[in-house]
Amino acid sequence: MSDTILTTDHGTWAEITLNRPDRLNSFNEEMHLALRTALEQARDTGKRAVLLTGAGRGFCAGQDLGDRDPSKMVGKPDLSRTVRTFYAPLVRLIRSLDFPVICAVNGVAAGAGANLSLACDIVMASESAKFIQSFSKVGLIPDTGGSWHLPRLLGEARAKGLALTGEALPAAKAAEWGLIWKALPDDSLMPEARALAAKLSVGPTLGLGLTKRSIQAAAVDTLDEHLELEADAMKICGESDDYAEGVSAFLEKRTAVFQGK
Repeated sequence: MSDTILTTDHGTWAEITLNRPDRLNSFNEEMHLALRTALEQARDTGKRAVLLTGAGRGFCAGQDLGDRDPSKMVGKPDLSRTVRTFYAPLVRLIRSLDFPVICAVNGVAAGAGANLSLACDIVMASESAKFIQSFSKVGLIPDTGGSWHLPRLLGEARAKGLALTGEALPAAKAAEWGLIWKALPDDSLMPEARALAAKLSVGPTLGLGLTKRSIQAAAVDTLDEHLELEADAMKICGESDDYAEGVSAFLEKRTAVFQGK
């Protein structure tokens, strides 16, 4: 197993840490493959939540440009291959997981690192963290879903401002604008993120997964299509053990014990 990714098993949930702190956790191919493997293992072993964070003083500085230096390559680099082989599958995997993925941004999140966080379901950040669409500084466009997520979360004006200028967006402003869920004091980030992961992982995760899918689908559905999607999801939820347990616990005035099914 690659040491570029660290995984801590918490029973019902897993904590996954990007672990190239000497490179601000920037991506090389090894870390890409290791992160994908860690997420797939969380899915395949029945985890009900994942917490994603970074080691050291930053979350992720995006692509390790040392691996994509045109001066060291024969011919022009084909960056579409990098996107299609690594970044796009990672975004698709995170958004397809049937449980919540929480991202704890513990420092700078730049380029693909910023947009990786936006692919997650709940983003929490330390107050010292910054989000930087650094692509324009090297003549690129926001990838890793950035040019899709930014306008949907912020609107066209703010999305273009961040993408075209490459200016850093402090965590508190990111929360104020609605780019992330909340900014927290640095020493509170990981305790709160871990507490949230633990709480969600013992919740009604069948319904939480369907909630995630429903909200994601709203970006492309018509209203009529989405009302049908809601009806289909409610049928699944209504027939679940979690719904029966939730109602029984409410009526009996006790804490529900959900199984995620």
